[in-house]
Amino acid sequence: MILYPAIDLKDGKCVRLLKGDMAAATVFGDDPAAQARAFAEAGCEWLHIVDLNGAFAGRPVNAAAVEAILDAIAIPCQLGGGIRTMAQIEAWLSKGLARVILGTAAVEDPTLVREAARAFPGRIAVGLDARAGRVATRGWAEETEMTVEDLARAFEDAGIAALIHTDIDRDGAMGGPNVAATAALARAVSVPVIASGGVSSLADLIALRDTGVIAGAIAGRALYEGAIDLAGALAALKA
Repeated sequence: MILYPAIDLKDGKCVRLLKGDMAAATVFGDDPAAQARAFAEAGCEWLHIVDLNGAFAGRPVNAAAVEAILDAIAIPCQLGGGIRTMAQIEAWLSKGLARVILGTAAVEDPTLVREAARAFPGRIAVGLDARAGRVATRGWAEETEMTVEDLARAFEDAGIAALIHTDIDRDGAMGGPNVAATAALARAVSVPVIASGGVSSLADLIALRDTGVIAGAIAGRALYEGAIDLAGALAALKA
């Protein structure tokens, strides 16, 4: 199972939100590129980046910070937040991103997801952000009646690289991930599933890994606050 350290960007800084609330942001650093280098030097295989302002604005906002990260490290990065057109997808992939995450677009413009997956095989992921199993969009500000599993199944044959399942009510709360729901999703579809939201300890990571069906896990606040030792976690997950 791959561990994806998260760099969430708000106003050019590294932050973590509590349950997706932009007003409840904790700033952990003002140099995202330096943070990315630290994660890479610790041995991480991937980096997960979110443009939080972009998710609300519907367009890239923290582009300068993202580009600085891409210039600073060689490991692959995936980015989500405000990417809703083919032109934006093409632009980001041309700048060195390994993978683009489409969340709101997956609900509002599913044709875009399919076209992008065909144009860029292995480089498009779908973000499944949910409250109580129902998908939320536009920076998690708008809730839909669509279930996570229904949205996942809609793209199972599209050729996407991964599904990123975020339990919004656990995100940033340090209360543990929704292992059962994420594992159930992973068993329901053939696309690799990455867990996000609530990871707060090495035990959480081991629990996700030991399901045998979850391909990756995203961790943010727990790494910044020292609840998870990154080097130790990477070693444990490889053991």
